[in-house]
Amino acid sequence: MTASDDTTPRQDRVQRHATPGPRNSLSHWTTARNPLRVAINYVVVWLVRISPSLRLKRWLLRRIGVTVGDGVSWGLEATPDVFWPDLITVRADAIIGYDATILCHEFLQDEYRTGEVIVGERAMIGAGAIVLPGVEIGEGASIAANSLVTQDVPPDTTVAGVPARPMGKDRGDEDEPPAAE
Repeated sequence: MTASDDTTPRQDRVQRHATPGPRNSLSHWTTARNPLRVAINYVVVWLVRISPSLRLKRWLLRRIGVTVGDGVSWGLEATPDVFWPDLITVRADAIIGYDATILCHEFLQDEYRTGEVIVGERAMIGAGAIVLPGVEIGEGASIAANSLVTQDVPPDTTVAGVPARPMGKDRGDEDEPPAAE
C-alpha cells in the first residue's frame, strides 16, 4: 500500500525520536546522524544545486542515497534533505523545480522526526515549494510554486498555497462549457 492509499495523516507516519538531553533536538544532531556523513552529503548537495547537468545531478543524488528514477529533472538550487537523503524517492520523469526543498526531518524542542518522501512518476514540484517529511506526491500531481506541502497529494491533482490545498479541476478533466446567457 502506498501512502496515498493510506488514510493515516503524515504526522502519524513519521518516526519520532526523543531528544537525548536538555536542549532542543537540533543541538544534538551529531547523535542523530554521523557528522562526516552529513558533511559529505552537504558537499554533494551543494554540487547538485549548482550543476546544470541533469545527468550529473541524478548520479550525485544516487551517491548520497536518494532513489532517483530515469528521466528525473532536478532544477537549479533545488535541495534534498542533507541529513536523511536516503528517505527520498523520486520516480521516473518527475520534475523538481528551481529552489524547491524536500525535507525528510524536523528538528523540534523535545524530539526530532523523520519520514520518507515519495514523488510519483511524472509529478512536478514547482519553484520554491517545500515538501515536509512523510509526504507522498502522487503520479502526475503538480505542486504550485512557493507552496508548502504538509499532506499527501493524490495522483493527477494540482495543489497550491501555504499549506498546499487542491485547486481547480484535476488535470485531464474537460473544461466546462461556457454558461448560456
